[in-house]
Amino acid sequence: MALRPRATTVPAAISFAPSQEFQGNDGPWSTFVITVGTPAQVFHVLITTAGQETWVPVPEGCLSTDPSDCGALRGALPFDNVPSNGFDVNASSTWEAINLYELGLDSDLNYTGNGEYGFDTVGMQVPNSGGLNLTHQVVAGIATKDFYLGIFPLGPKPTNFTNFDNPQPSYLWTLKNQSYIPSLSWGYTAGAKYRLKQVPGSLTLGGYDSSRFTPNNMTFSFSSDDSKPLTLGLQAITATNTFQGVASLLKSGILTFIDSTVPEIWLPTSACAIFESVFGLEYDANTDRYLVNDTVHANLTSLNPVVTFKLGNSADDTGAGQSIEISLPYGAFDLQADYPIYNSTTNYFPLRRAYNESQYTLGRTFLQEAYVIADYERQNFSVSQCVFLDNNPEKIVSIHSPSTETAKKSGLSTGAKAGIAVGIVVFAIILAGGAFLFFRHRRRNQLKAMAAALAALPIIDKPEMGTEGALTEERFQESQMVEAPAAVPGEMPDTPMSAERMRHELSAEESTYFELPGSRNWERSPELEGDTNK
Repeated sequence: MALRPRATTVPAAISFAPSQEFQGNDGPWSTFVITVGTPAQVFHVLITTAGQETWVPVPEGCLSTDPSDCGALRGALPFDNVPSNGFDVNASSTWEAINLYELGLDSDLNYTGNGEYGFDTVGMQVPNSGGLNLTHQVVAGIATKDFYLGIFPLGPKPTNFTNFDNPQPSYLWTLKNQSYIPSLSWGYTAGAKYRLKQVPGSLTLGGYDSSRFTPNNMTFSFSSDDSKPLTLGLQAITATNTFQGVASLLKSGILTFIDSTVPEIWLPTSACAIFESVFGLEYDANTDRYLVNDTVHANLTSLNPVVTFKLGNSADDTGAGQSIEISLPYGAFDLQADYPIYNSTTNYFPLRRAYNESQYTLGRTFLQEAYVIADYERQNFSVSQCVFLDNNPEKIVSIHSPSTETAKKSGLSTGAKAGIAVGIVVFAIILAGGAFLFFRHRRRNQLKAMAAALAALPIIDKPEMGTEGALTEERFQESQMVEAPAAVPGEMPDTPMSAERMRHELSAEESTYFELPGSRNWERSPELEGDTNK
């Protein structure tokens, strides 16, 4: 992976532009544009809040029994002006093959398949600035139809391959490490085709778009299970305007996981039974899905029931803990499934039976009306109700790393603090030097005055001892002595000293130069915590 100079200023969050198209074989989902390889091959993909690898379909996933436009249905755009059935690794000069591995994502939900793993350049579409490309990114070519469209990852964890000694960083981690974004964070909502004039999804890396949701004061802590960090308490589900009026759909609270990789909402079988009753659903054992016949569909469309999810940090809502509510209109559940799930377009309700706690999931259906902000450095996330307004401009807000926030709160950058420290040292040196010159000048003036007084004395011979009015030997010796001035701080204490010796000791000036020690700023790269073993 090519290194780039670290930014001298904190980067801003970036918006990942949606494709403006709604695609998928299990509902109309807002897709995003990525490029893979050199030259670039273009794909429309979905967003995964649970994964950390880029996946794109490969030609092996389109069989002779599949529709003729199989590649386009799976999000592959034409390459070299020819329809594409998927990522052609042989056409990319930057492809580095690794091996074939099991995908592993959402295996708890019985999703299966292998991926042809390798390294290649992956680019994303950024508004008003073209694209942003990262080299040597982990890419998996998928043929399985369990994951019909490719996916773009939001997880920061690295991928750990058995034939590599070091974990391979994720796309999000690389963006942060190379100073493209200010933090390991994102804000995302899946978009809603049934709203207004088909509202596309919104994805911001390193921050969030405040124009897309109504804020609240609820914060969720990450789960201790790093494979499911976006786990929260689903405390209650209620519905209005059902065939039975107002209904409570969840017998007791559960812990569930937000995962945009899958479309449906997976709930306990007891809750699914209540949904069947109040919405008139039909269970299809062959596909493990709930169908909606034409009559029921027409009635539900007319009634327009609203389903409300009550969320908290725990499954139990009997305490004093804070909670929020996210409401979904019937349009969010009014989906159609196509090939290869069904041979023809079929109305279905995105509800799945969860047979154990590991399967409780809130998928893309939920994220049509919910906006999630995840902050991996602070280990928390938020969920807010989406807002839908015509011609609503983006309002991108950056989320800064905790270390950056600390520096900002101090009001001074590291460079500024260093500059102030140097200034203080220099000022101290100047002050000390000024004091030295001041006292030296004063002492010289005192010496000049004393020398003048001595010169004015009469020159006499050595007197005889005992003559009245004459100087005695002792007085003569005292006349040749001068009183030393008061001691200057830092010098020797007061001692009698002849004028000649004093002049000699002050005749030479010595200057001392202080060299400030150099400093080096070390930046510690965040460790790659957690991994996905391959």
